[in-house]
Amino acid sequence: MAKPKVLVLRAAGTNCDVETAFAFRKAGGEPETVHVNRLLDRSVDLHAWQILAIPGGFSYGDDVGAGKILAAELEHRLGDGLREFVERGGLVIGICNGFQVLVKTSLLPGNRELAAGEGVTLAVNDSQKFEDRWVTLQVLATGCAWLRRGNRTIELPVAHGEGRFLPKSQAVLDALKRNRQVVVRYVRPDGSDAAYPENPNGSVDGVAGITDPTGRVFGLMPHPERHIFRRQHPRWTRGEGSEGGDGLEIFENAIEALE
Repeated sequence: MAKPKVLVLRAAGTNCDVETAFAFRKAGGEPETVHVNRLLDRSVDLHAWQILAIPGGFSYGDDVGAGKILAAELEHRLGDGLREFVERGGLVIGICNGFQVLVKTSLLPGNRELAAGEGVTLAVNDSQKFEDRWVTLQVLATGCAWLRRGNRTIELPVAHGEGRFLPKSQAVLDALKRNRQVVVRYVRPDGSDAAYPENPNGSVDGVAGITDPTGRVFGLMPHPERHIFRRQHPRWTRGEGSEGGDGLEIFENAIEALE
C-alpha cells in the first residue's frame, strides 16, 4: 500500500519544516517540503497530496502580524483549492505559526457562522513576552482525525509570542464547545484548570488547539514535532515521557486515518 503523501509548506521565516517532515516520515508518511511559491504559481498541485502541514516559525517575519501574510496568500489565491482539498478528505495541520495562519483563513474554525477573522484570534501572550516551556495538555474526546484517543493528558513544548486564544464572544466559545471543536486545553499536571505559567499565554478557557467541524483540519500552538522521541522530554532520564514521545501519535493518527 502506498504511503500517504504529505506536503509540508514553507515560506520565508518558516523554521520547523524539517522537523515536521521528519515526524511525518517516522509516522509512516511520505513527506515533501514545498515552498509556497510553487503552489501559488501552480507548478505543483495541492491535490497530489493527502495531507497539508503548515509548520511553525515566523512566516515572513510576522512583520504585519503572526501568519498574516502567508494566510492572505493562501486565502486569496488558493482559498477555493484549500476548501476543496478538505472536502475531498484531505487532512490539514497548522502548528504554532501554522495555527496562526489557519485562523486567519477560512479553514479554522471553519463554521459558516464563524467566518475567517471573525470567530477567534490568537493574540499577544498575557505575559507580553515570548514563552518557551513545556506544558501539559488535556486531550478531549472528539471526532478529530489527529487525536483519536481522548480524555487523557500529554506533554509538549510551546514557543511563541502570540498564542493567546481569544474567542470574539462567549457565544463563539460555547459554539466551539458544542460542536466539539475544542480538542486540546492547557491544564496543570494533575489535570485541573491551569493559570500562568501552565497556561503559558492566557488563552481563554485554556484552549490550546481547535479543529474544524469535519475533524480533518487541526490547529494547535504547542509543537508535537518536538516530542517524537522519549529523550526529547526534559525529564526523560528520570523515566518520564512516553516511549514514542507524545507528539508522534498525532502524526501517526493522521497517517492511519488515510490508510
